[in-house]
Amino acid sequence: MPTDFDVIVIGAGPGGEVAVSRLVAGGLRVALVERELIGGECAYWACIPSKTLLRPPEARAEAAGAAGLSTPEQDWPALRDYRDYMIRHLDDAAQIDGYREQGATVIKAAARLTGRGPWRIEADGRQITTEHLVIATGSEALRPPIDGLDQVEVWTNREATTLREIPRRAVMIGGSAVGVELGQFLARMGSQVTIVQRGQRLLDREEHRLGELVADRLGKDGIDVRVGRQATAVRQEGDDTVVELDDSSRVHTDVMVLGAGRRPRTGDLGLDAVGIRANDRGALDVDMHCRVTDDGLWALGDVTGIALFTHVAQYQARVVADTILGTPRRADYTAIPRVVFAQPEIAAVGLTGEQAREQGINLATSELDLAASLARPWTYETEPTGHLGLLADRERRILVGAWAIAPQAGEWIHQAALAIRAQIPIDTLLDQVAQFPTYSEAYLKATERLDL
Repeated sequence: MPTDFDVIVIGAGPGGEVAVSRLVAGGLRVALVERELIGGECAYWACIPSKTLLRPPEARAEAAGAAGLSTPEQDWPALRDYRDYMIRHLDDAAQIDGYREQGATVIKAAARLTGRGPWRIEADGRQITTEHLVIATGSEALRPPIDGLDQVEVWTNREATTLREIPRRAVMIGGSAVGVELGQFLARMGSQVTIVQRGQRLLDREEHRLGELVADRLGKDGIDVRVGRQATAVRQEGDDTVVELDDSSRVHTDVMVLGAGRRPRTGDLGLDAVGIRANDRGALDVDMHCRVTDDGLWALGDVTGIALFTHVAQYQARVVADTILGTPRRADYTAIPRVVFAQPEIAAVGLTGEQAREQGINLATSELDLAASLARPWTYETEPTGHLGLLADRERRILVGAWAIAPQAGEWIHQAALAIRAQIPIDTLLDQVAQFPTYSEAYLKATERLDL
């Protein structure tokens, strides 16, 4: 049966954008449907604005730690203006024009599935059909069940990354990447910050040791870190927002910032009408090709519930597009890097020790104090700190995990990512020759310390 399009992509975040560009380049008739802004959460309310905001306080702290430099002044209005430039002043007109010039049809409207065989959706008051339907609708911030939350000022990542004024006090709910990054940013811009983390450590999905080091770093920034605690209720008292914790303590603040996780955005797509059900986490289950069903339904990005990162969405988009274009690819989520853009940067890849032991791996580990082992930290700053941890499989003699907290760790963690993904033998890693002086030298020294 003839269709209006070969492929319709619902959702124009980073994953949807990559899929559309790749499919159009492959000669297909493609429609991109987006109810908000072309570019999605990452471009306007997450990755891009948050990293833009984080860089000046990071540079200021680095300058204070470099020999012979005075601490530069912070200019919040100038930073705010540059942030607005980077998020295109929340205007996607240029992106719409760009995709239309590529040959894609752009529909700015909410989409709802109405039929299959072929796939049919309703958008902008009309019905359109397609052979392949790609769902890339992303995720939304979770609102934890805190009594009175709807009665006080609450920010999600959207309000936090587009803020106009720096609050005097802020309580971060959640000690994941959002809480750590935005908490440190606000603290360095002058806010009195408290992080409330339900788990027993910050970044509790990472190595235990890394959470300890991060808490110590944030403490030096004057942040009040409260782990193993939950907010149970919140209320307004005059000009104060009062947050009650489960240990009967209270924190007075001006704003609460939610960083307690995200939920795949599938609820308003009309999935039930076409016999598709999300899993108990609200995500769409996909196979190794990111296929939901065998009759042309695909999903990518946060909506799959697999590693909610921009780079994973873009990777899945390449898998989907190439498979539709006739070159099937299988998604492999081994060694996906995970970076928190605090100062210093926090990075991890592969398995944690707990995960490795659960898999029955005969584990060897090492931890390297970078300042005690390398020259580069001392040329980089006058009071250097930093650590690199490695996890290896004794029997297979390969790395299975790595973590680091150090300057630019988000850049050089990719060496470990490649080693883990390609299963490079430990003996090859022991024979590496790293440039002197660099942070990358740490890999050889940490590998040498593995008890293999």
